[in-house]
Amino acid sequence: MTLKKIMIGTASCVALTAGAASATDMTIVSWGGAYSASQQAAYHDPYMEANPDVNIINDESSAEAVAKLRAMNEAGNITWDVVDVVASDAIRLCDEGLALEIDADTQLAPAPDGTSASEDFGDLLVSDCFIPQIVYSTTFGYRTDMVGDTPPTTVCDVFDTETYPGKRSLEKRPINNLEWALLCDGVAKEDVYDVLETEEGQAQAFAKLDTIKDDVIWWSAGAETPQLLADGEVVMGSTYNGRLFALIEEQKQPVAMLWDAQVFDLDGWIIPAGLPEDRQQAALDYIYFATDTQRLADQAKYISYGPARASSAPLVGQHAELGIDMAPHMPTDPENAKNTFLYNYEWWADYRDDLDAKFQAWLAQ
Repeated sequence: MTLKKIMIGTASCVALTAGAASATDMTIVSWGGAYSASQQAAYHDPYMEANPDVNIINDESSAEAVAKLRAMNEAGNITWDVVDVVASDAIRLCDEGLALEIDADTQLAPAPDGTSASEDFGDLLVSDCFIPQIVYSTTFGYRTDMVGDTPPTTVCDVFDTETYPGKRSLEKRPINNLEWALLCDGVAKEDVYDVLETEEGQAQAFAKLDTIKDDVIWWSAGAETPQLLADGEVVMGSTYNGRLFALIEEQKQPVAMLWDAQVFDLDGWIIPAGLPEDRQQAALDYIYFATDTQRLADQAKYISYGPARASSAPLVGQHAELGIDMAPHMPTDPENAKNTFLYNYEWWADYRDDLDAKFQAWLAQ
């Protein structure tokens, strides 16, 4: 099979092949943009080269993964083979029986020195159905030419529309926004989730968001904030740190990172439950390959996310094209991680549906 062309950028992105009439299609769902491009280079292309009978189809529906997998399961028609999700969504899917349970030590590759996968991934194996890929963060970028002589230094500057007038972009979901709102309304970092469990705490968070609601452009896809920043439509905005890295280092836009209160999160794979045996085995074979030590380190050549395996970290080197050292651009770099906020996966797995509904109702007001 000769790979003729790969297109990334639409939800129905397909690898077009010549002589692939007998190839087996595998639909892999992810987030699009620079992130899917890094997976294409580090995982998909090498896997298809090693397995010429496999044709990987990219789907960019990860933001709707839970709802779509619920619908597929109800319809009895699972069209996805491997799905990239955040950790809290993996926990929800696993709890609902919509994701396959994985035995890390028999179904994932050991480290090169023989260390078991469960030990190599360690505490990042937060669900029996979740295979971690990366540690990333959601943080803010800002236009350096739109903030005057005193650039923002804390996440609470996002709420300061007097010093930093202009539009902000925030993700159209409650996660992270409610935590930042409480932090910037005086709640101690260690108390945020206890406060957010209460009706009063939720009201407090929404009230803080009310103070900037008229100045917010809401985004749903990770590529939106980088584009809004590039176009000068927002003065600052939240997105994934790897998207900002691409904007700053690859596109050379006048944008800087605001690492304060960056929210650490995990991203990784699940395999949908209920696949036919042949598709399940093919998905497991892909997962074994794509989450080994070298492959996870390879992804860091293309995007500034920290690999989830301990054995991969020493292999992280320079960007494949820019030739710059990638370590200082990782969210886990000590300089960048001076004030992080630790996302509570299990809390959000429990409260997500309820707060999603409340958030949408608040947006509609």
